[in-house]
Amino acid sequence: MVDSRQQWKAWLYLLPALILLAVFTVYPIINTVKIALLEGYQPLGAMGGELYAFGFSNFSKVIHYKDFLTCLKNTVILCVTTVPLSCFLALIVAVCLNSIKYLGKVLQTIYFLPYVTNTIAIGMVFAMMFNIVGLTAVNADTYQGALQVYNIYTNSQGEHIGYVAQSWGIINNIIQAFGGNPINWINAGVNINRPGANTYIANITVMIVYIVWNALPFKILILLGGLQGVNKQYYDAAKIDGASKWRVFWRITCPLLSPMIAYVVITGFIGGFKEYSSVVGIFGEDMGPAGNGSLMTIVGYIYKAISSNNYGTASAASLILFGIILLVTLVNLYVSSKKVHY
Repeated sequence: MVDSRQQWKAWLYLLPALILLAVFTVYPIINTVKIALLEGYQPLGAMGGELYAFGFSNFSKVIHYKDFLTCLKNTVILCVTTVPLSCFLALIVAVCLNSIKYLGKVLQTIYFLPYVTNTIAIGMVFAMMFNIVGLTAVNADTYQGALQVYNIYTNSQGEHIGYVAQSWGIINNIIQAFGGNPINWINAGVNINRPGANTYIANITVMIVYIVWNALPFKILILLGGLQGVNKQYYDAAKIDGASKWRVFWRITCPLLSPMIAYVVITGFIGGFKEYSSVVGIFGEDMGPAGNGSLMTIVGYIYKAISSNNYGTASAASLILFGIILLVTLVNLYVSSKKVHY
């Protein structure tokens, strides 16, 4: 506790951080609220002294945007699927790493590498793994080329139509090695497994796999740090009592790790609702194959509005997203207060 007569020194030391916080966090939030409430706001007009009326039309534009529900649906799907899955896998991997005596540090470093790698670069690698080069539909009965025909089906004219490609990609090569048909994961065009349908499910699957894989390192690091801080006497006592590994995990490990689990879940949901760069890394700025249903998220919509000089709409969408994240975080904190053991 700092002596009341010396508190001015503490405030003096905090002053640089408080100034930076006010300039780069507090002011932008206040300015975002102001812009969201101004009708037809334009930065150049505001700098020239132009006045704008207050109103809620920007919020109305966001809510009535024809693809707003699609953006919200994509964001929610990515969030509610990747966060629980990544947290569960991170917990399992952390427990396994904690039990390894030899090469444990090496494995920890390997698992942590994706966290320090650029998201866009990783997304481009994933895109290459799932990408199909030179996809072409051919008549399987008359095709004379050297390439093997896959995904053959009969069209309405009774013709046997299939697909060939110069390269099916690494993932499809693995599927073909096990006797399966390749899947159009990320390319624009029809669903080659079900002609006439779009590739939304395949697209969203790629994103879920990528986001889970990319989210694991940070969660593993947090949970592993918590495991290494657990008093070993609990495990020794359980061993003496003859408790099974599953009972030890469920009754000792999980309760003692509950603060860390709550932390990675809450931060995971916050990050999940802000998902953007991972989609851009794989699908580019359009955030989805053209004509097959965009994977645009709410943050993607905000960036799109900014690039179109719709700053009021972008600010309104930001505040809507802020409200959603705040609500989800409060729910998580309430649940954590009932389940977390400190």
